[in-house]
Amino acid sequence: MLAYWFMYLLPGFMAIALSHRHRIQSFRSMGWFWLIFVLFIGLRFEVGGDWGNYLRYYEMAYGEPLASLLSGRGDPGYVFLNWIAANNDWGMGFVNLVCAVIFMTGLISFSSKQPAPWLALTVAVPYLVIVVSMGYTRQGVALGLIFLALNWLEKRNLFWFLFYIVVAALFHKSAMLMVPLGFFITRGNWLFRGFVVISIAYGLWGLIVSDSYEAIWANYVDAEMKSQGALIRIVMNLAPALVLLLFRRQWLRVFPDGRFWIWMAFGAVAAVFLVSFASTAVDRVSLYLTPLQVVVLSRMPYLFRNRVTPQATTTVLVLGYAAVLFVWLNYAAHAPHWLPYRNLLFQ
Repeated sequence: MLAYWFMYLLPGFMAIALSHRHRIQSFRSMGWFWLIFVLFIGLRFEVGGDWGNYLRYYEMAYGEPLASLLSGRGDPGYVFLNWIAANNDWGMGFVNLVCAVIFMTGLISFSSKQPAPWLALTVAVPYLVIVVSMGYTRQGVALGLIFLALNWLEKRNLFWFLFYIVVAALFHKSAMLMVPLGFFITRGNWLFRGFVVISIAYGLWGLIVSDSYEAIWANYVDAEMKSQGALIRIVMNLAPALVLLLFRRQWLRVFPDGRFWIWMAFGAVAAVFLVSFASTAVDRVSLYLTPLQVVVLSRMPYLFRNRVTPQATTTVLVLGYAAVLFVWLNYAAHAPHWLPYRNLLFQ
């Protein structure tokens, strides 16, 4: 358990210590943090609720023709990665390490562009880093790529935004739900932009979803799969969503290119009402709304600096997410799958 607290307090201390500085950090200046977390996530051993399921991906890939594996219903990006690792005897550690590199590159790249980058990282640790990247490996990779895509969305670059979304969808089909955000890119001809976005969405549907959507719907909706803790995780998105909606005019004055965040906030509000319909499905989709926590909460010290000191706001948020980590480690039903923490470097 101490390992997880160390990884939380590391950026948490930096967030409070640097809360008086409002300047954007470079990715390079946070490189040491990237390396520590890549090793922490990527070299974990028998840690995570779905460890056994992901191990089967690796075992099934050994000695199998790639074409045969890709013809199944798995996510082609993750299947291909396992095929490379299994047929070169590189082990699950290689698969997890590559996934950790992608996730942390996306997270730190996105966080480094926020007014309070260390706070952005701190907010991400309890759920996105510890639970998602170490438990839902495929969605963790997809989320890392979505963070990279969001960087380009704020720069209004349609090509690179869609490129990263397409790659993310190869690791988890649900990432294609982010394609419509491309409509918020206002640069260029709107007719061409709409054609490209719709074409990409249609192409991804035909390539990776059309053959399995009936099974997905049956498993997640018709079967009414329940996800423990789904409502709590959705409420964690709701809090920053409400902050953004309540102060949206101030937000748009300071961040005029961030209008799409407001629509994501509406999505977080809608998820609260839909969670009783199919909690697991809504829980998985809401994962792609968690960047709201990172972006809104890391900008709060800057947005409210005329009302509350940035250090006070930062300290409250760091303590709040420390409470989230404490509750999850001690009371979550699936937390025992993360305890004790084990790493291949020490096996």
